[in-house]
Amino acid sequence: MNQAPATAGPSEPQTEKLGPDRCPYIVVRDPDAVREVLHRPGDFSPANALVAVTPLAGPALRVLQRVRFALPPVLASNDTDTHAGIRKVVAGYFTPAKVTALEPRIRELAQEAAANAAEQLERFGHVDLVPTVAAFPPAVIMLELLGLPVRDLAGLKRWGLDSMELFWGWPDEDRQLELAQSAADFYVWLRQLVEESVTAAGRNLFKSLAEHGLSTPEICSLGYFLLIAGQETTTQLISTTLFRLLEGSAPVGWDDAASEAGSRSMVRHVLATESSVPTWRRVAAQDTRLGGELIPTGAEILLELTGNHGTRSAEPEGLPLPMQSARHRPSTSYGLVFGSGIHRCLGAKLAELEAAIVVQDTASALLRIRLRDREPQWIRLLSFQAPRTVTVMRQPC
Repeated sequence: MNQAPATAGPSEPQTEKLGPDRCPYIVVRDPDAVREVLHRPGDFSPANALVAVTPLAGPALRVLQRVRFALPPVLASNDTDTHAGIRKVVAGYFTPAKVTALEPRIRELAQEAAANAAEQLERFGHVDLVPTVAAFPPAVIMLELLGLPVRDLAGLKRWGLDSMELFWGWPDEDRQLELAQSAADFYVWLRQLVEESVTAAGRNLFKSLAEHGLSTPEICSLGYFLLIAGQETTTQLISTTLFRLLEGSAPVGWDDAASEAGSRSMVRHVLATESSVPTWRRVAAQDTRLGGELIPTGAEILLELTGNHGTRSAEPEGLPLPMQSARHRPSTSYGLVFGSGIHRCLGAKLAELEAAIVVQDTASALLRIRLRDREPQWIRLLSFQAPRTVTVMRQPC
């Protein structure tokens, strides 16, 4: 494992250059330097933000080509002058007023999910909080907010996880083939949804984008990652928050999380220490400097947005060394969790609100419980992390 820390003076950003046998990125961890990169899109382009971490092999590519799978740059990876107009259209669906107005609906879904979890706990003696309370409220809210039909939720959740692994993981060729088939199925489903939506009555995001002048492939490209990131990362945030509460390592206890103040405090703690999106990528669009250090054209940059939870034994071989860090290390301020600048996450307030409500209602509904499995498997991808399961059982009397 080759690792050569870049030389930097006291005022220069903390970056690390990793050997090509481990990771192709210049890793930027200092929060001021991360913010600077995000605020210089002309020098540090988002063009690589959605590029597959592991290059796709021929068989996987052919599966995608058969369904005319295409992801032209539209929003998160768009470094052209069309970005601002498209972002304005999407932002219209995430205004503070609309997010605030969703609170009763989020509460309704959270309480239904918590009641279902309590029923399963009573019936079976244990329950996994990921599928019962964390998974579906964010997906329902996202579809309703965008004016899209709420359907095929189980498929949407499965497709989201598979696509995350395909684009941000290290799958071998056999696994790539499985994931590519899932991605192809999702794309076909999405294209049909787009075609239905642009002629549907009423207002919806896809119709608004078509009216803005986007083509069907462009709308599919935007929808592909929005329908994943807009709900799956919130599910993962909820999952990690619930796990840390029950594990007992957090500054907030399970009973405290049953209050609004306690749940919000805990969600912010997780966002600052090990959020579901700990890193994001940029690429140098031209020779430039960052804190006095030369960054050559084409250099791939990995920005650390939040602390990371990791153990060396559990992480894939391709994981960058800086990600193999101490548990709960808050490496950056809370303000960078959702990015910064012109590509900052539009759903930041919604994600935080959803997570706090789901956590609060779950803690209120499930009393005297403990973890059944204190060492679950984790989702470990370049830019996503969360426990796959949070299984609980009753505490002994």
